[in-house]
Amino acid sequence: METDFAILKVALASLALLTSHCAPENQFTGALAVENGSGVQIGDTPTLISHSGYSLLYSELHEQPYWVAYELSEEEVRGTAERIDNFREDSTISTGSAQLADYKNSGYDRGHLKPAADSKASSEEMDASFFLSNISPQKADFNREIWNDLEEKVRDYAVSNMNIFVVTGPVLNNPIETIGNNGVSVPEAFYKVILTGDSSKAIGFLMKHENSTAPLASFAISVDSIEKVTGFDFFAGVPDSIESMYDISAW
Repeated sequence: METDFAILKVALASLALLTSHCAPENQFTGALAVENGSGVQIGDTPTLISHSGYSLLYSELHEQPYWVAYELSEEEVRGTAERIDNFREDSTISTGSAQLADYKNSGYDRGHLKPAADSKASSEEMDASFFLSNISPQKADFNREIWNDLEEKVRDYAVSNMNIFVVTGPVLNNPIETIGNNGVSVPEAFYKVILTGDSSKAIGFLMKHENSTAPLASFAISVDSIEKVTGFDFFAGVPDSIESMYDISAW
């Protein structure tokens, strides 16, 4: 387990490193400077937050996270904590998170990024999954069908590999629209990147924000490809040979 934890620290450290460029006096370089929305958008002042069971980088500009990162183990998948819906504002966001009123009558679901079903290890983790800082507006059929299918597949990966590291989030380059008084952006797409606990293989999934009957395998791409879309370096320290290739049959 020491090795697994060390890899998790590498994975999360690479994400946290990005926040060092997020102060108002930003010195953007490389992918972070892409003005079409990749990475941390210019003018945004994101906040790095840790909750029970996951970490996230919250976008003040879009009122949702750029990414949510967590470890998912077989033990957690088989956890017994019951789901009790408790969607609420996240008071740890100093500038204020999205609010319930933003989603009311919007026509969009409050879509978990770290799913409640990935948070069954304890009642504390389950409760933390309902902060609106872990939520993104999702079309109902997308949230309840193809995206849900992917979430279930990720849990299968956690069981078959004992534990995995997951980073998931919205693609905010060209939002569909905004909702609520706080202007919550509706993403054009969503992604997940996954790394095994032993760092032996990685895979990404990129889905346009719409339901689909296509097989999940058709959405699989390399982690490197999703890094190019989002502007984030997800697993610094993991060899490019792992991040640039994927073999869904190996999962």
